[in-house]
Amino acid sequence: MSEPIDPGFGVYVHWPFCAAKCPYCDFNSHVRHQGVDQDRYAKAFIAELESTAARAPGRTVDSIFLGGGTPSLMEPRTVSTILDAIARVWTVSPNAEISMEANPSSVEAERFRGYRAAGVNRVSLGVQALNDVDLKALGRLHNAEEAFKAIEIARSTFPRISFDLIYARPGQTPALWAAELAAAMERASDHLSLYQLTIEPDTMFEKLYKAGKLVIPDEDTAATLFEITQEICERHGRPAYEISNHAAPGAECRHNLVYWRYGEYAGIGPGAHGRLVVDGRRHATATAREPEKWLARVESWGDGIETDDVLTPEESGDELLLMGLRLVEGIDLRRYKAISGRSLDHGRMADLIAHGMVERIGDHHVRATRSGSFVLDAVVADLAA
Repeated sequence: MSEPIDPGFGVYVHWPFCAAKCPYCDFNSHVRHQGVDQDRYAKAFIAELESTAARAPGRTVDSIFLGGGTPSLMEPRTVSTILDAIARVWTVSPNAEISMEANPSSVEAERFRGYRAAGVNRVSLGVQALNDVDLKALGRLHNAEEAFKAIEIARSTFPRISFDLIYARPGQTPALWAAELAAAMERASDHLSLYQLTIEPDTMFEKLYKAGKLVIPDEDTAATLFEITQEICERHGRPAYEISNHAAPGAECRHNLVYWRYGEYAGIGPGAHGRLVVDGRRHATATAREPEKWLARVESWGDGIETDDVLTPEESGDELLLMGLRLVEGIDLRRYKAISGRSLDHGRMADLIAHGMVERIGDHHVRATRSGSFVLDAVVADLAA
């Protein structure tokens, strides 16, 4: 009998600064035209890492993810300082995945070599579209030629690369998306993140959408685009392993698997979230979102944590469902019971199976079907009730 998978321990580091704010983005990103004191922020990252490791000592780090914002605006020495600090406060596995997000507009070969020398071994490029018209509409600072160049530089510098595309964009037809995705496959490595455009609260796109100045594909067209995505990626050997992520077998993003398998992770930097087990209890942490406020808190108290909630077993079980059912592998029912203290209701499970929303895999796993993944929140709510 196979044992439940150990999700591992990850460290997420949030660099909150961008050169410009994209109109669709609701991430914690900020523009600072006056510049950023990277040395001062690096010291704050070190302080927060030290205080976090004091709460959660003795961990072995399986993955590190430098996200944002635009981490590729960091100087290589800043990245090196942060990675060295992680290695001082915890043990970093010899084969740890160390990922970094980068925007094509900030890609320089020399800077990328600096990141590689610092220890980064995987890069994720925010390409988002492969034509200049849509890139401009998405508020991106790069053009298609720069994106292609960035992909080539990344390929020649890092052992592993991925890039993102957004689909269900205004005016995008199934034929246009199929052609674009086929072109992406010619340049892709072994991993792609393909996100369906959603209108997020408090974004410029939401204002335009409500004003009737932005029209996105309807639900039926979006469903067709999703099906095209699955078919083309499967045909090219990069099937989905999560709702929006596709990879050749073995090339999955290990850091994101820590999240989806509901492992432990430290959230470092402005607006970072974490899940840490302290004295046998799972804590949900979140730091101050505004960079200067976070910086002041860290310099005064050693960390930027604003919320630190102890989750009940039931809350932890609900989170495991919400994260794990995004995965094609689904969730391990034994681990769900160990974390939540209860089993899933057999009647509700049988009903969802009968309606084609979930399916059993072997003796110990359950996963959402493709139909169920479209209404995942409702499936999770039903299972968790």
